Amino acid sequence: MSIDQVLVQIGLQETEAKFYLAALELGQASVRDIAAKAGISRTNAYDVFSRLLEQGLVTQVGAAANKIILIAAEPPDQITELLDARRRKLDALLPELRSMHNGATGKPRVRFYQGSEGIKLVLDDTLSARNKSLLGILSMRDLYEVPGRAWMDNFVRRRIEAGVFLRVVRSPAKDVKNVWPQSTADLREVRFASFDFVFTMTSYIYDNKVAIISSRRENFAMTIESEEFATMQRNLFEVFWASCPAPWPKDAKAKGNKAKSASDT
Repeated sequence: MSIDQVLVQIGLQETEAKFYLAALELGQASVRDIAAKAGISRTNAYDVFSRLLEQGLVTQVGAAANKIILIAAEPPDQITELLDARRRKLDALLPELRSMHNGATGKPRVRFYQGSEGIKLVLDDTLSARNKSLLGILSMRDLYEVPGRAWMDNFVRRRIEAGVFLRVVRSPAKDVKNVWPQSTADLREVRFASFDFVFTMTSYIYDNKVAIISSRRENFAMTIESEEFATMQRNLFEVFWASCPAPWPKDAKAKGNKAKSASDT
């Protein structure tokens, strides 16, 4: 894929991408010379220049001896600044957009995603929890396989940075000991299910959504957006939570090897 095609994909118009790249290569040049190199008409080039000037991607550096205006491209890092500014505007608008989206219909929405990238999308969405609260039923060993330990460790760091508090019930037979422990600083409260329960899937409840993440074997994720379903799952979680010991079941050592063998078969 060419550079100008990539610039178009990240938000520039085709003529803007060509003009910017031509200006970048020429250094200080007139609009006419930049237009000629970019392969666009001179009349159109002035409009393109005005738009790029407004976006901060080019600047007017003076005039030549014949009083022709000279143009220079700003450093490529300015593209990152432009994208960051657009992202900040979008972030400020997201609460209102979500409100409009949630109020558009009372019907539940189910979204299905296949593969590792889909799983990552669903996990990322949990960080948008408006009430800063996640309820989880977790299989750590499966999450360490897909989407992988490094990605999950980064996900945990981002959750903490976002101020999202997690209450989670974990499966001892599928757990990774001494990782992600109960921690006030890490906004995490942990309980463990009985060894009779072996989770191969992970689920999160947040706002009016329920996220479900499978193991590597089925390799999918989904979100169910429904106030009634989320409320029911939240109530079931609270019942489950109340029945679970914290922070580690007393019979862990006695049953650990047996449960681990069963889960590996």
